[in-house]
Amino acid sequence: MKRPPNIAELRAAWWANGALRQARRQLTGRPLPAVALSPPDRLPQSARRGVDVVLRLRRPSCLESALVRQSWLAAHGVRRDVVIGVVSPAEDFAAHAWVDGDGDPQASRFSELTRVVAR
Repeated sequence: MKRPPNIAELRAAWWANGALRQARRQLTGRPLPAVALSPPDRLPQSARRGVDVVLRLRRPSCLESALVRQSWLAAHGVRRDVVIGVVSPAEDFAAHAWVDGDGDPQASRFSELTRVVAR
């Protein structure tokens, strides 16, 4: 049985929902390097469960998800780049974005195209 969320996880979920809205809005109106999400309030790293739940339920694009995760990690002193990759030209075109070092199982099939450097 899963335990109910604690207050920190609920606050992290609330932040993630707002950050996702910011990412979606900013990605349609400005170049990728200019996208900047508001950092979360002071919350423990363990509250990431709330962020993960929102990202699973809201079904963001991989880029939106990676930007939200990058912002969460940066607020906790972990600087990780968002990597955008594509598959080789011999295959059908596909692109994917992920947070470097986050253990994304799909990342290995993509060749790096560019990075969004952690701030």
